[in-house]
Amino acid sequence: MADPGDRPLRHHGDAEVGTGLVDFAVNVYDGPRPAWLDAALRAGLDDAASYPSAGAAEAAIAARHGRDPSEVLATAGAAEAFSLVARLRPWRRPVVVHPQFTEPHAALLQAGHAVTEVVLAEPFELDPSAVPDDADLVVIGNPTNPTGVLHPAPAITALLRPGRVVVVDEAFMDAVPGEPATLTRHRDPRLLVIRSLTKHWGIPGVRAGYLLADARLVRELRDGQVPWSVASTASAAMIACSTDEAAVESRRRSGQIATWRRDLEESLSTMGIHHIPSQASFVLAQVGVGAHGALRDAGVAVRRADTFPGLDASWVRIAVRPPERNRSLLDALSALGPDALG
Repeated sequence: MADPGDRPLRHHGDAEVGTGLVDFAVNVYDGPRPAWLDAALRAGLDDAASYPSAGAAEAAIAARHGRDPSEVLATAGAAEAFSLVARLRPWRRPVVVHPQFTEPHAALLQAGHAVTEVVLAEPFELDPSAVPDDADLVVIGNPTNPTGVLHPAPAITALLRPGRVVVVDEAFMDAVPGEPATLTRHRDPRLLVIRSLTKHWGIPGVRAGYLLADARLVRELRDGQVPWSVASTASAAMIACSTDEAAVESRRRSGQIATWRRDLEESLSTMGIHHIPSQASFVLAQVGVGAHGALRDAGVAVRRADTFPGLDASWVRIAVRPPERNRSLLDALSALGPDALG
């Protein structure tokens, strides 16, 4: 495993995975890609001889979310969207609500901004009043990585105010059955929603994501985008994952993830391991200082959580897997004993 060193905000779950380790660190759906998605990706390669255009993908995404295509910007994964936002304006007081996915924070620092951290206390539920009144940019995840907390939509829309842009990272919203808190259809010139296809569809190497916002804000962001940043395969994936067939499969997967997660959480509870009730495809568990390394020595990779502002080395993030695969993790935790898990 790579040591995050002086770049802890750029430490991600893929760095935890290694030869011989059972992967509970990477939050990608644990199952094969649909045949129709693989076919779309292969067809996207047929267009690789031409410079790519994301226009058809943006139209498909717009139709899926009931938006106008002018309100959609396809991006090379959510990471590009965070970078575009960071470079959009000379933000006076950008705020990142932690603990959450650290890439937006890292992108703001890379763009030369001083970031104000609003660190939520356990159980990590959003209190809109905790955000400074003079914040002109607020970034929050929903459901939040790594806590798995799903914030009610009204709590997030309460952050909206003149002179402020609120960015909601919904990279894991499609893992929530019914997506009850999504803001993809909420129109407000101050709101920007970012989505990713990476996790739910098992294509992190394709770099497919998008953002939804007011048409004027989308134009500003598009002006800062590198030409042809969205590859033909990524566009093909976006189109394929916006169909009715994909919607049916997405609902099946979200229900399956919820079942797998209940199994994991019930097992953790039985073992007396404190954890945060999750609505996402991962669970944040307090296994004790040293347990991360001990699990690794036992052949199990979980995501260290001390690189997330607001968490310490006693916490780890556990990716949701089928019950039969959870057994290896639970056996390794049991072998540590109560003293190691304290």
